[in-house]
Amino acid sequence: MIIVKLRGGLGNQMFQYAIGRNLALKNNAKLKFDVTELEQDKLRDYELNIFNISGSVASSYRLIFIRKFNKNIISKILGQNYFYIKQKDWYFNATILERKGNIYLDGYWQSENYFKDIRQIITKDFTIRCEPDERNKSMLKKIENSNSVCIHVRREDYIRNKKTKEVHGICSSEYYYNAVKIIEKKVRNLKFFVFSDDSQWTRENLKLKHPTIYVDINNSEKNYEDLRLMSNCKHFIIANSSFGWWGAWLSNNPDKIICIPGKWFNSIDEGDIVPKSWIRVTD
Repeated sequence: MIIVKLRGGLGNQMFQYAIGRNLALKNNAKLKFDVTELEQDKLRDYELNIFNISGSVASSYRLIFIRKFNKNIISKILGQNYFYIKQKDWYFNATILERKGNIYLDGYWQSENYFKDIRQIITKDFTIRCEPDERNKSMLKKIENSNSVCIHVRREDYIRNKKTKEVHGICSSEYYYNAVKIIEKKVRNLKFFVFSDDSQWTRENLKLKHPTIYVDINNSEKNYEDLRLMSNCKHFIIANSSFGWWGAWLSNNPDKIICIPGKWFNSIDEGDIVPKSWIRVTD
């Protein structure tokens, strides 16, 4: 059995699912999700159920032993081949994918190296179960029928939460304008689709000379609809956010251009979060 601890918002949970899915396939094992931290957090919910995923929430009677971190007891419950693996840093650790037996994963696992070898499976798993409503269908057509560029701006929680702001930092308007210049040199007839949790800021600070649509048809409870729209864009300028990361990564455009901030984190080593083909842009 593979048990993966879920924490954070949708983008983080997708990373955690993806490594768990890969290990479950390699071990021919069941995949379970530990959602106890989400239940205790109160600010975040289990969100993976909007996708066509494989796996299910683990029953609490198994997890009570894991929460106590008593490995002797755990081995009696899950077997001697049990491994508790806690993430040490943000770098890819290839040995984790070689583990056999029962495994409990505790970390964020933000590197495509943990699952890029099963990309087709992951992109299929992360298709959304429900059909889009009429407004989203209309927006999707506009995205598909243009040289669409997704601009993703994340501000609200990065500003409100002092600790989050210190770790992540906020992307400036200069970053976005510089990224636009890069894509302008490579692609013609661009149309920009701006996704943000701060629509007012984007309208006041991102005034582009190209046709621009500020996408504000979905609230936070339907963030998966924004993810679906974003992933169907052809090119990307994203914030330092796991949500934007997934919007870009899930795109199947073989010629996609993906621009990212020069620094993913303000104060910690980002490890292998950013794929090498993505373009770093400074302010």
